[in-house]
Amino acid sequence: MLPAKTNVHCYRFEGGRCQSIETQAVTETSVTLSVNGEDWLALMCTPLDVEALAVGFLFNEGLIHSKDEIASVRICPTGDNVDVWLTHVVEKPAQWRRTSGCTGGVTGVSIEDKPVVVNPQPFVEEVTLSPEQVTALVNQLFTAQDLYQTAGGVHTSALSDGKRILIAAEDIGRHNTLDKIAGRCLLDRINPRQRVLITTGRVSSEMMQKAARIGASVVISRTAPSSLAIEIAEQSGITLIGYARRDRFTVYCYPQRVVAGPSGEPACPLTN
Repeated sequence: MLPAKTNVHCYRFEGGRCQSIETQAVTETSVTLSVNGEDWLALMCTPLDVEALAVGFLFNEGLIHSKDEIASVRICPTGDNVDVWLTHVVEKPAQWRRTSGCTGGVTGVSIEDKPVVVNPQPFVEEVTLSPEQVTALVNQLFTAQDLYQTAGGVHTSALSDGKRILIAAEDIGRHNTLDKIAGRCLLDRINPRQRVLITTGRVSSEMMQKAARIGASVVISRTAPSSLAIEIAEQSGITLIGYARRDRFTVYCYPQRVVAGPSGEPACPLTN
């Protein structure tokens, strides 16, 4: 398997002086996804947990639904191909559409007319977080950034039960982190009652569709969502939180899930 980071030589300018140094860069590579022996497409990614990436991609595209459909997942010795064999025939999408995902995200899901909510879910009142929990989860996300701490240049996303991080994934593509989380949930049969996704990346429509497919009730991001992501969150019953930094954040929809105190009263004033 290819390394997740690579040693590079560069020059650092600091204090008016130039210094020759050795540092590390995150690996970006192309990994071909093959399904039932047929090459489907190339995924640009960081070569970490590629098996989960492949399985999660197929799940988030709505092509598989459970671990029982997976006969085997194998990475070739050179690390540039991941081969997924299923227990059934699956039709390859007629075309792949490029998305707003970094490093060339692609999908076979069409959103020509309106946003496609892959797995719509009703609003569930019982999934709640206090403002302090939101801040704590963002802090936990930072501690889970192992690759970022040594090489930088990657996005991190995590799945939480509202109290602790269950799965963390790092990749140069923010969309890949959600595929890796979906794949790890499937492969390890992880099914937490509360599903909260935290991410360092911007929340695009693609990210929100993957979050809906994973079954998240709350999505928390360090940065901003797009208008289409907000629309999908509203349709999916997902509480969307952006600009989550230290003791402040912005709630874009379903603020009822953010509660204050033991009484469980909404922390945000609700208006019609």
